[in-house]
Amino acid sequence: MNRKNMKTRAERKSKRPRGGCSCGEVRYELLAEPIRVHCCHCTDCQRHTGSAFVLNAIIETSAIKMIRGDPQAIPVHRDYGPHDIYRCRKCKTALWSDYGHRPQIRFVRVGTLDDPSVLRPDIHIYTRTKVPWLKLPRGTPAFKGYYDAKKVWPKKSLERLRTALAG
Repeated sequence: MNRKNMKTRAERKSKRPRGGCSCGEVRYELLAEPIRVHCCHCTDCQRHTGSAFVLNAIIETSAIKMIRGDPQAIPVHRDYGPHDIYRCRKCKTALWSDYGHRPQIRFVRVGTLDDPSVLRPDIHIYTRTKVPWLKLPRGTPAFKGYYDAKKVWPKKSLERLRTALAG
């Protein structure tokens, strides 16, 4: 690949990330950086995605601009409480989740972004059920279960979450 076509992470992040479903019926744009990006290795996420983990970008619902389409909330079983997965009505691609019936925040599936490489996980969670062949990167916090965000998240992220949940 020639250098002219390569973009740095900063260049990729300078544009607002866009994403959508497989069929193109749903398109969206993220208007802000995610509050945090989780890489979840729990068995629920493994089951719901058919993969070893899911990458979720936690973001205010108000920071998701719908370009077209109207995802449908589908309630799914989860060991830890209520969970709705928002899917394209046509192709059924999972776009984001609402954990705990908190309409002010969404957990956007990073894999639905046009360029998923723009977001890396800030934290790995539920690693006690991670597939054994996966090696986690050094320097990224990892927890066997969940964690206390007040001890791990930057103040700015905590403030954004608190503000979103109060609204």
